[in-house]
Amino acid sequence: MFKPELNGQPVVVLSNNDGCVIARSEEAKAFGIKMGDPEFLVRDLIKTYDIKVFSSNYVLYGDMSGRVMSNLARWFPKLDVYSIDEAFGLLDGVTNLDTYIPKVRESVVLNTGIPVSIGVAPSKTLAKLANKLAKKNGGTLVLDTDDKISKAVKDYPVEDLWGVGRQYLKKFKELNIETVGQLREMPEMWFKQHMTIMGQRMWNELWGRSAINIDDAPVTRKGVSVSRSFRNYIEDADVLSEALTMYASRLGEKLRKEKLCCLYLQVFLYTNVHREDHPQHYPSQTHKLVIASNNTHDLVKIATKVSRMLFKPGIKYRKAGVIATGLIPENELQYNIFDEHDGGEKDGISKAIDTINLAYGRGTIRMASEGYEKSWKLRHEYLSKGYTTRWNDIIKVK
Repeated sequence: MFKPELNGQPVVVLSNNDGCVIARSEEAKAFGIKMGDPEFLVRDLIKTYDIKVFSSNYVLYGDMSGRVMSNLARWFPKLDVYSIDEAFGLLDGVTNLDTYIPKVRESVVLNTGIPVSIGVAPSKTLAKLANKLAKKNGGTLVLDTDDKISKAVKDYPVEDLWGVGRQYLKKFKELNIETVGQLREMPEMWFKQHMTIMGQRMWNELWGRSAINIDDAPVTRKGVSVSRSFRNYIEDADVLSEALTMYASRLGEKLRKEKLCCLYLQVFLYTNVHREDHPQHYPSQTHKLVIASNNTHDLVKIATKVSRMLFKPGIKYRKAGVIATGLIPENELQYNIFDEHDGGEKDGISKAIDTINLAYGRGTIRMASEGYEKSWKLRHEYLSKGYTTRWNDIIKVK
């Protein structure tokens, strides 16, 4: 989108700490780069074929995803955002699907620059199937008749069908079922006996009878977490406390953005399980708050205190994180008659920090215990700019 000169070029994206390949362009695949390859193992390939490398840029991805979903929402009476790069939309009342759907795609590409594929069918399972086929069909595919559906499922690999996991696939292979067309012809009773209620849903979905509804309202989150692997091993309690300060601050920011408070805060530490020569230690502790909170002061105080309790001298820690559970909406906060609540001022300070950091960049104002020199911070040597999320990185037209 922001570097059009890379279209048609081999490109890979790396995971946290620039560890493994988690995304590849078709050109990079052709040179033998596999999903999950450690960066150091394919370094020679990258150099030989001049493959462009980028670190994960989750803030940018999230922002672009929001733009795509906002554009899609204009065209669908109901939109269920399924993940960062996928959504289900309801098209009740739309009759001219063959002309309507290409317009939706053109609108998204024009307004966001992101190419999308759209599959349309009477059920979610068939819509997912149509979406996959649409990638090689100009970006859109409408399966609105029995003939079109039968033709689409005839040779579609059963292992690529939504809802088919390892165990189901094993059963299908034993019966020499290799395509969705073959699976679809199995009796409904077979689905009930071998795949329980989920199988019965799949059977109905494959025959165009919707059994998985579009969600009317987003499901309330069970938890919010922030965890990172360190650039270098941490063997000092003070340095570990700095990292937990940053993670707890980010957690508070997430909670406030969603207008949620947490009643429980879990802190955990990990060592490197792949290093047999290192002593292993992966402690975890959950702290219950007297009054649910989302302000940075409360969360940091707990996280740093617990991290020092969990820390063990002589251990090389590779990762740490915080998880907020027992989530309740801000406007349903229950106070404790036996505990003096002074969160009002802290809450105000936290929201002021959010406002300033939003305007001037994350980390402009932070807790002092976060420190300044962060040798433990994530490695992202190939990070692209925050074209839509950072004022200094906005593209300037000359």
